[in-house]
Amino acid sequence: MKIYTKTGDEGITSLLGGIRVPKSDLRIDAYGTVDELNSYVGLLRDQEINLNRSEELKEIQDRLFTIGADLATSPGKDKVKKPDLFDTDIEFLEEKMDEMESSLPPLTAFILPGGHPSVSFCHLARTVCRRTERLVVELASYEEVNPLVIKYLNRLSDYFFTLGRKMAQDLQVEEVTWSPRIQK
Repeated sequence: MKIYTKTGDEGITSLLGGIRVPKSDLRIDAYGTVDELNSYVGLLRDQEINLNRSEELKEIQDRLFTIGADLATSPGKDKVKKPDLFDTDIEFLEEKMDEMESSLPPLTAFILPGGHPSVSFCHLARTVCRRTERLVVELASYEEVNPLVIKYLNRLSDYFFTLGRKMAQDLQVEEVTWSPRIQK
């Protein structure tokens, strides 16, 4: 099987279920951004500091593929065979955040992205996750979207924020806090 099909050469692609839509369709943008996010998670997984979290991050990547398949399915095509997202997937993120937060100092200021390249990658994943969430929420205002997808993406961005803090702690680098400049 060849990787190229030439079926998208005119700027049209197929959703799972057979419906053809422009590549600029909001649904395509949403699951394309999920794919971008998944690439950032792969980059995070490849960071030496995350070797002990590799399986955890791989599980998140698996869920992102599930979300991508869900978003790539034509609305109303319930018979398309695809993986499912469950409440337990969201609980998994919450448990991992609770574990990380148990060893973190209380949050007393806004955190600026940065402090270490690996932490910066985590913040990039967080912001791409938020963009993904915004696109999916917009899509949901036009078409049916599994509500667990939105909930998962919301929780996942919180996970990345917490992971960035934990990575900074593990790397023994100081978190970069925001000190707002206020005129008197």
